[in-house]
Parts: sequence; C-alpha cells; structure tokens
Amino acid sequence: MNATAVSFACVFIALYAAHELGDYWLQTHGQACGKGALGWAGRLACARHVATLTATKTVFVVLAALARLLGRTVVPGKGEFVTVGAPRPGHNDNPSLGTGAAVLDQSFHKVCLFGAALLISLGVA
Repeated sequence: MNATAVSFACVFIALYAAHELGDYWLQTHGQACGKGALGWAGRLACARHVATLTATKTVFVVLAALARLLGRTVVPGKGEFVTVGAPRPGHNDNPSLGTGAAVLDQSFHKVCLFGAALLISLGVA
C-alpha cells in the first residue's frame, strides 16, 4: 500500500471518529434543536455546530488522541439524548434512533468526510 493510501485511511478514520464525537457527544441540545430554524437564529445554531465539528476534527487529525484525553463515559447535558428512541412510559412506541431525515443528514456528512480525507491525503487541503 502506498503512502497516499495509508494517509487517506488514517485521515478518514480520524475524521470519522471525530465526526461521531462532534455530532453526537459535543453538539449541544440548543444546536441540535435550533439549527433547523428559519432565519439567523437557525443559521447561528448551525454555525456553532459546524464550528464545534470543525474544531473536533482538527484536533483528531492533528493529535489523533482526543478520545484518550477525554477519558470519561458520562458527558453532562446528554441525558435527554440517551433516551431518544426509547418507548415512553405507558406507550407501545417503536424504539428507534432517528428518522429518514437523520439518515440522509448522516450519509451526506460521511460523503463530506470522504472528500476531506481524500483532499488531505493528496496534500490539496
């Protein structure tokens, strides 16, 4: 395997891991609920989320050690997210995590990660 392919694989793995951390663990409740709003409020919530993701991915690519540095299993403010998809008391809800819109969002994110890893590994970015 040549150096570019190894570089691509390492960068993609780092970006993917950082994406999971930034999109689920570090995204605040306000960002998650507000980023779809119309107007500047939605744009600002989305911009804060993108800034968080970008910072997280930068740290992962540069240091590749953020998970070890965090070293914790409970993150304040994520209690409500942990219960997403769980049946409500007294209801026969179908437990699931997400919707078709969430899957489309995540698939687009992964395509962007692939492109970023390719550009970084080729030395373009």
